[in-house]
Amino acid sequence: MAADFRSPDELTGLMVYDITGDKIGGVEQVYLDDQSGRPEWATVKTGLFGTKETFIPLEGARREENALHIPHAKELVKDAPRLDAEQHLDLAQEQELYQHYGLTHPGQSAGAPEAAGAAGAAGAAGAANKKAAGPMHGEAADTAGTRRTTTGQAGTGSRDAQGGMYGGANAPADTAAGARGVPAGVGSRASMAENEELIRSEEQLRVGTEEHVSGRARLRKVVVTENVTTTVPVSHEEVHVVREPIKEGDRTSAGRARIGEAESEVILHAEEPVVSKEAVAVERVRMETEKVTEQKEVSAEVRKEQIQYDDGHAAKERGDTEGTGH
Repeated sequence: MAADFRSPDELTGLMVYDITGDKIGGVEQVYLDDQSGRPEWATVKTGLFGTKETFIPLEGARREENALHIPHAKELVKDAPRLDAEQHLDLAQEQELYQHYGLTHPGQSAGAPEAAGAAGAAGAAGAANKKAAGPMHGEAADTAGTRRTTTGQAGTGSRDAQGGMYGGANAPADTAAGARGVPAGVGSRASMAENEELIRSEEQLRVGTEEHVSGRARLRKVVVTENVTTTVPVSHEEVHVVREPIKEGDRTSAGRARIGEAESEVILHAEEPVVSKEAVAVERVRMETEKVTEQKEVSAEVRKEQIQYDDGHAAKERGDTEGTGH
């Protein structure tokens, strides 16, 4: 069921986001349902420079402030059929979009009076197309279509130049939308052949990396005290008593000998270690970083759609699109 948007003004200019929250683009045009007059499709700018205009369904969409969230992936929107609607979506174009998005084309609601007859069917055919709401304001009312009067007779009318649709809440009673009050299966929501295919989607795990701060490393210089022991060569003087006899020839030079007390003194020298300290540069220390790559396993839960079919004998469920029923 389509979201309850009543006016194109609720959607124009909103930024569209996909099911995962990725931005797709801004809403450009809004297409209305001819029967209800409510928004059903919108176009959004896609592509690298926003040059492509792609249709998105408003079914299941929700608005949050200035954002429009749709239950479809961005890639699915980008791959949508490129349609030149010329302010209209005919049944074939709309069916192509329904198939692309995996949606079921709803049929026309039943309960219309039988008096409408062929005239009502003709009115529905004139209103079968979806029309863009935004660009139609101010255009001349040239496009003619059959529409149904309140008495069930078919008449010919033109599109409301201001509203951009056939009939509507402000239209006169005898110019009500042709699709209203017609039998089931007729009009822009006419029953069509049942879809022969469904689009199956699944979430795929995409893993990337981002860099963040994991720690800090610092170099800090502190002063410590330690004992250092080293060996230093030192010298000193020692006294040795040397006795040497005086020869006969030396006695004359030595003078006349006298007996008495005498004393002789020698000054001794010795080296002592002297300690001094001097600060010298001995080493240069710096920090360098090196990137190391390692393998790390990650896991997450992903969702996927399964295709169920019933061939009348046994219901089966598959995770892919293989198999058909008879």
